[in-house]
Amino acid sequence: MENDAGSPSVGGSYPQKNAEILSSQYGINLFLAGLLLTFAWAVHAVGISKSHLLSYLITLMLIQLLWMLWYLCRSCTQRRLIRDKDTHAGARWLKCGITLFAVITLILDSFKIGYYIDFSNCLSPTEGVFPVTHAVHTILQVYFLWCHAKDIIQSFKTLERFGVIHSVFTNLLLWTNGVLTESKHQLNEHKERLITLGFGNITVVLDDHAPQCNCTTTTLCSIFSQGIYYLYPFNIEYHILASTMLYVLWKNIGRKVEHHQQHKTPFKFHGITVGMIFGLMVLTSTIAIVVVYLIQIGGSKVKSELALTMFYLHAIFVLALMCTAGIVALLIYRLEDRSLDNSKNPARKLDAELLVGTAAGSWLLSWGSILAIICAQAHPKYTWYNLPYSVLVIIEKYIQNLFIIESIHREQEKVNDDIKTLRIVTISRGSTLSLTPSYKEIYNGRAARDSGEVPCPFKGSICGRDNGGGAKEEMSPENSLVMHSASDFSFYSRNSVTNNKRRILKNIAAFLFLCNLSLWIPPAFGCRPEYDNGLEEIVFGFEPWIIVVNLAMPFSIFYRMHSAASLFEVNCKT
Repeated sequence: MENDAGSPSVGGSYPQKNAEILSSQYGINLFLAGLLLTFAWAVHAVGISKSHLLSYLITLMLIQLLWMLWYLCRSCTQRRLIRDKDTHAGARWLKCGITLFAVITLILDSFKIGYYIDFSNCLSPTEGVFPVTHAVHTILQVYFLWCHAKDIIQSFKTLERFGVIHSVFTNLLLWTNGVLTESKHQLNEHKERLITLGFGNITVVLDDHAPQCNCTTTTLCSIFSQGIYYLYPFNIEYHILASTMLYVLWKNIGRKVEHHQQHKTPFKFHGITVGMIFGLMVLTSTIAIVVVYLIQIGGSKVKSELALTMFYLHAIFVLALMCTAGIVALLIYRLEDRSLDNSKNPARKLDAELLVGTAAGSWLLSWGSILAIICAQAHPKYTWYNLPYSVLVIIEKYIQNLFIIESIHREQEKVNDDIKTLRIVTISRGSTLSLTPSYKEIYNGRAARDSGEVPCPFKGSICGRDNGGGAKEEMSPENSLVMHSASDFSFYSRNSVTNNKRRILKNIAAFLFLCNLSLWIPPAFGCRPEYDNGLEEIVFGFEPWIIVVNLAMPFSIFYRMHSAASLFEVNCKT
């Protein structure tokens, strides 16, 4: 094992580069094996049951638990050593977010345990062991990320690379399993809804993995089975967040960082009232729309069409507002002249790549809907609203990605010392006395000493520099006061304009943050018009379109949550 400090860049030395390549290939093969096993269970492959899949996942979680315990024990023995930290990784708000999702995931595990107890007569023992192992894995992993997400590992680097990448792909497989389970549940409901919309030519064959025995307590079984699917969206977000944080930890292994002061950027509600009010209005209306949609869809053809029309109109209005806000923010950036921070930062690079990569899921669905509307022979009235909706989804993500990526790459504006200085000025007999000199006065005084001038702590006193003949150049108190006042007026005018721009940008970031949370809610909790309007199934065929939706929808859902997290960071940074 290597104990050297590492090279200047990630994987700079030949052995470390090999370790990085080997560990990444190990993780990919681990993931592909689990992915194939998951697919085999989903299509009811001969000889593959759910117990085989769960046994594989349990084994991966146990290996990760052993590695995390080893890392934590080793960290405790080296507690007094000073370690490098990546100040950009593992932000406090991100840790709080993953903790919230983890708590809900623990509730999900308790529901699964209760479900197993009620159906224990016909369920495999692995279905009882899995939620218990998963709960222990969740608790220890959240503790690990809270304590060590910022670590830059410089010892046992080869072993740590394999341990961290194993954790990354274990979480990705748990995410895949959650997505598949939740998608199968949504698909069953979707097939039943299509019948109410009059699409009788679509063959409906329900994919049922329900236990083949009776429940011991009917009421509890109903609560557990329904509650599990409402909690899955939080479990899915938990695992994808955990995998991204662990990936940044993996990229930081052996990395050299410059030791410079990191400015803290706490979140403040002051100055973002307008953005919060409009964002909360969007959030409240979205929750109401989702509730009505889930009640109405599938009830009858008329109710289903009204639910779809209501959803599209609301989404079109919200997306139009978000596009407008994003354009205003980009115009403000064009008016400013601030340099970009191009320093190496794995966390920031991953954020930008995830934004563009996961947006592709929504773009794929939107272009599929646009093509279906163009090519379809019959167009029910509600399907025409899908056209502006799909176009706005593409444009809004394009604009928002530009805004977020530029925001996280802009250098943080430093607060001018003139603003922080308390200046007490008294005027007596035409002279100005500054009891507390400002930064500019101190700086100019130092420059004056360098050039032979004598700094003036009192504005009315005679100060100057020696001329060639030894005479002193004097400035009257009246001229000094006039020049000082004009300079202050110019400075505070510029500062006022800058503050107004920052206030507008903070309100836009707050508004977009709440809008992205709002747009995460509908697909996460079953409000998915891509499933329910039926037009795409007619054009592309039922099975091909469902495959496209099931592949793209998880990325679309994750995009909204990741955008909300990035916009929260933008709001703190602005």
